[in-house]
Amino acid sequence: MWTRSVIALFAWGMAMTAMAGNVEVVNVTFSKHGDSWDVETTLRHADTGWEHYADAWRVVTPNGEILATRTLVHPHVDEQPFTRGLRGVSIPKDVAVVFVEAHDKVHGWGPQRVQVDLAASTGERYRVRR
Repeated sequence: MWTRSVIALFAWGMAMTAMAGNVEVVNVTFSKHGDSWDVETTLRHADTGWEHYADAWRVVTPNGEILATRTLVHPHVDEQPFTRGLRGVSIPKDVAVVFVEAHDKVHGWGPQRVQVDLAASTGERYRVRR
């Protein structure tokens, strides 16, 4: 009987973890400061606790080069969506487009990401300040 209870509890926990799904990049803002950028990223994820939460976002080039990563060190169960920033991001002058993508502890890097044209002032889910 005790074994069935443990199995049922484990199955319930796995189901709750799976229900949180991939993390969503809601919006990003790039602000130019001299030769670097400050990046503010708003994420949404159904964090369930320490086992399943949005734990990072990053800025990457179209060819996959990682320019910067912001690690998130705790769940945001009661704070959704939430925004976190990263200062001093170096983007090479010949890079005109970057992507912001997010990660959660269960699903890894999500398939949804935001494409940012650094020459434009706004676009779908992003803003650029010069």
